[in-house]
Amino acid sequence: MTKKGCQPFAWPLVFLFLLSAVLTGCGEKSPPASQEVSGNKDSDKEQLTGELNLFNWSEYMPDSVIEKFEKEYGVKVNYSTYSSNDEMLAKINAGASGYDIAVGTDYMVEIMRNEELLDPINHDNITNLHNIDDQFLDKSFDPGNEFSVPYMWGGAFIAYNKDTVDTLITGYKDLWKPEFKNSLVVLDDQRVMLGIANKMQGESMSSVDPKVIEKSKELLIDLLPNIKAFDSDTQKTMLLNGEAKAGIVWGAEAYLAYRENPAIETVLPEEGMYLGIDCFIIPKAAPNKRTAEAFIDFVLRPEISAEITEDFPYSNPNKKAHELIGDEIMQHPAVNPPDEELKKGEFLKDLGKAVLDYDRAWSEIKQ
Repeated sequence: MTKKGCQPFAWPLVFLFLLSAVLTGCGEKSPPASQEVSGNKDSDKEQLTGELNLFNWSEYMPDSVIEKFEKEYGVKVNYSTYSSNDEMLAKINAGASGYDIAVGTDYMVEIMRNEELLDPINHDNITNLHNIDDQFLDKSFDPGNEFSVPYMWGGAFIAYNKDTVDTLITGYKDLWKPEFKNSLVVLDDQRVMLGIANKMQGESMSSVDPKVIEKSKELLIDLLPNIKAFDSDTQKTMLLNGEAKAGIVWGAEAYLAYRENPAIETVLPEEGMYLGIDCFIIPKAAPNKRTAEAFIDFVLRPEISAEITEDFPYSNPNKKAHELIGDEIMQHPAVNPPDEELKKGEFLKDLGKAVLDYDRAWSEIKQ
């Protein structure tokens, strides 16, 4: 809920204003989140509000990290989840207020920045920003990182069970083979899936050409008989329980499936993979912005960032955290792909008005 601001009054009326504020709450009553508490009375830390409303994907922030932040700063963290960038944007764009911090992928940061849905981040309060590898900073979607701070990054890989798959898999195109009828789990993400189909045509994942988009729609409709489920949250489950022989999955899901069953192999698609940088963002008029910045800075500590990757092994842009992460994670191709594969990969871009063509195509695929 957005808290209404109070208009300034002339000095002779200050006393009456203050009295009125006490009695009426100056517009809407302030929620408990606005009560200030000291994160650590023995330090020179700035006082923070006593609550933080975090909006994120599921299985993307360990409870242990949240608990450590709550204990150190005396802040209550309320954790809400969404299943896609589009869902997050829709809720914030529709006026869902009260979120202090969210996580958005690079292209979504650009969209929300252009739509003036974000508050700038005060870099003076992000003292650990220097821990982020320079290659993930100052990108075209947010020059100077005015509105975003990298959290994790990764890509869309192919994972398959070598005990149940006989065919050779080298790229996304192989998943169209009849062998995979009703046995694939794929990402429930229109930009990624249509982008992959674009890539299969030798086109940009962010093509705005209506003919390319139409062909990608047809390709994905042709894939439907092979798709057992669309799932962007826990693709590893279907790979592990045998419901899916293979899938288009996030890197962390591919690694976690492999960790439980070494028969789960990862393929770096020859067409070039989708790549994305997930970033912390602060929605416009966040009620607890300073606390959100404290949380970002906390997560950028090497030991905290490493703890996150140990639990949810996505690729980590925090170079200082790498030496604290286990070798098995750091050496797995789904977590840290070779440089030559990254060069073939592609980040998504804001589509502008062409997003409507993608929306229509996705609706026809999913109908």
